[in-house]
Amino acid sequence: MAVDYGDRRVGLAISDPTGTIASPAGFIERRAGKRPPVAELIRRAEALEASGFVLGLPLDGAGEETPRCAEVRVVGAALQERTGLPVRYVDERYTTAAALRSVRDMGGSVKGRKGDVDAMAAALLLQHALNLPE
Repeated sequence: MAVDYGDRRVGLAISDPTGTIASPAGFIERRAGKRPPVAELIRRAEALEASGFVLGLPLDGAGEETPRCAEVRVVGAALQERTGLPVRYVDERYTTAAALRSVRDMGGSVKGRKGDVDAMAAALLLQHALNLPE
């Protein structure tokens, strides 16, 4: 299951059983000032029968880690510790921009669909991870 971790929403995606094609799998709304939604991520992973996690690292334009990366790594460590499933980190730069572009290219509007865009960004992140050698 891919996790596109953001301030307001966490986009989710899952692959087919063969690990070939990634698909959006919804999103989780986050509340400001609250703890990361680790328990909800685990519930969603169990419901989707995930066999591991891919978390997007929000690197800066030069590819360096940002303060947000530390938060993502804390969430990843909690997921691995509580589920025993593997966690992999992948550069998530430009996934949201690519998701927005895809929606607009299809003639759609993103107004009121930010959660869907976050889920699509997670799918792009997961597809990238699936295409990378391990």
